[in-house]
This record gives sequence, structure tokens and C-alpha cells, in this order.
Amino acid sequence: MFNNELSQVAIVGATHGNELIGGYLIKKFESSPHLVKRSTFETLTLLGNPRAFSARTRYIDVDLNRCFLSDDLKNPDLLTYEHLRAKEICKVLGSKEKPKVDFVLDLHSTTSNMGLTVILGEKNPFILSLAAHLTSINPLVKIYRWPFSQKNSFLRSISKRSIAIEVGAIAHGVLNSWYFEQTEKLIYAILDYIDSHNPRRTTSTFVSSTLTVYQGKELVDYPRNENGELQAMIHPSLMLKDYQALKTDAPMFQTFDGQTITYKGTSTLFPAFIGEASYYEKGIAMCLTEKQEIFLEEQNYLSPVI
Repeated sequence: MFNNELSQVAIVGATHGNELIGGYLIKKFESSPHLVKRSTFETLTLLGNPRAFSARTRYIDVDLNRCFLSDDLKNPDLLTYEHLRAKEICKVLGSKEKPKVDFVLDLHSTTSNMGLTVILGEKNPFILSLAAHLTSINPLVKIYRWPFSQKNSFLRSISKRSIAIEVGAIAHGVLNSWYFEQTEKLIYAILDYIDSHNPRRTTSTFVSSTLTVYQGKELVDYPRNENGELQAMIHPSLMLKDYQALKTDAPMFQTFDGQTITYKGTSTLFPAFIGEASYYEKGIAMCLTEKQEIFLEEQNYLSPVI
């Protein structure tokens, strides 16, 4: 069980080296640490994949954000740069079994038209109340959730209290000043919220509200042939339509000879990460989500995590 008080918060950028906003925000915070300093906790900043960031590539050998399985971290035979880097990061932030930080904020960008997205893992009451606060101060913020499990390999899974910020559409290896500023504002809002709700300062309550969450349900690959080669693209009517309703029989893919492949699901879902460039290698064309309304009751939300 975690202590109610959050004493250390970690901000990680450039987990993927070609997602420049997070990397340059970390550099900004390292040169001006007062920007992320708060009175009730210590803030750590970390450049996730420094070699890939210098090379402006997603990773050197393997995806760092898939290197945090507990078994992999304990495996002495995994010697790629990113597997070794993951072990170095755990020396600073701790492991899933023995975390050294109470909250992890991981900064990302995407080629998909996700706008300002906050990604949640567990439905921890404090994280949900934080998410509701972010949507209340900025209606452009969308809340996406892909549930964690013991097999989760994301960097932020080190901590049971964690979120990721995912912004875009931004081409890999490119800085976008508007998304840079918006990401920075979200970081400060998160830090301020944690600071104001830490027991060391207050026992403030969260006002009851309803939070809209896009709950991940299914990962969908592109149509491929028996050799794994692509046979279709995202349909033009769906491209850039992240978080918009996808109904039965709506166009989903378009083959290279112009044929339309439609969505055959029986329920209306809401795609996200549509056509993310880095997901071609992972066999993911989009994630289908279910739009949910979660009612948050008024209570003290800095509750223990079990």
C-alpha cells in the first residue's frame, strides 16, 4: 500500500527519441528547475532515451517504452541499449515491486490527430479526479485509458499513480510551438493539483462531477496478406478523425485499388491513434475505444493504492 502523501514526482521526456516536445521540455526544466518545483514534493526530471534523442530516432535497438516488464528488467541476457537503459531508469525511479517515486508523468507526441490527450492506466480515484480537473480547466483535453496489467511494459507502469500526455498530430522529429506550450501548461496544472491536494498541505475534497473517458477496447491492424504485407490504408473519410464516432458499416480502410473495407462491429466505437506512424511495425492501425461517462463522488481523493 502507498502512503497517502506524494513525496516524489518524476517527469520523463523523450522516452521516444524523435518525440521532441518532451525532450526539450525536460531540458528546459533542467536549466530552470524552479518551474517544476513545488512545496509538498520533490520533482525529478529525466530524459528517457538520450541516445535516441540525440539521433532524432524513436529508439536505437528496441522501443524503450516496451522494456519495463518485470521479467525483462530481471533478465541479464537482454543487452540492447534500451533494455540496459530501462534498468538504469529503474535505479532512479524504482521498480514496480519497489517504486522510489509516487507519481510518473511521461511526455509523448503522436502523428495521429489526438489533440491534447491524457492517458490513464489504473482507475485510481486520485488519478481520475486529476483527470477531471484537467478537463475542467481545458475542455480540449481528452481522457484515454488503456488498463495496466502485470504484463504492462510501459515506462510509466513503474508507478501505480501515473499518466502520460500524448499530443498531436505532430510529425516525428518536429517541434510544434503550440503543442509545446499546451504540454507545458498541462504539466504545471498537474503539479499544482498534486501540490494542493497533498495531505502535508490540505485535506481538500474533490467536487462531484462526471468524467468522459475513452476506454480502449481493441487494437486493429491494417489488412495484410499472408506475408504480412499491407493491403490497405486508413480510409480518407476516417483519417484524422480521432475520437469521432465509428458506426457499423462506416468506411474504415481503403485498398490500393480503391476498394472500401467497412467497420463490421455492432456497437459505435471511437477510434484513437488512427494511423500512428510508429505503430505500423507493431501491427496497429488504430485503437477502438468506448466512450464512457464516469461519475466521481465527492470525497478525499488522495486515497491509498493497493
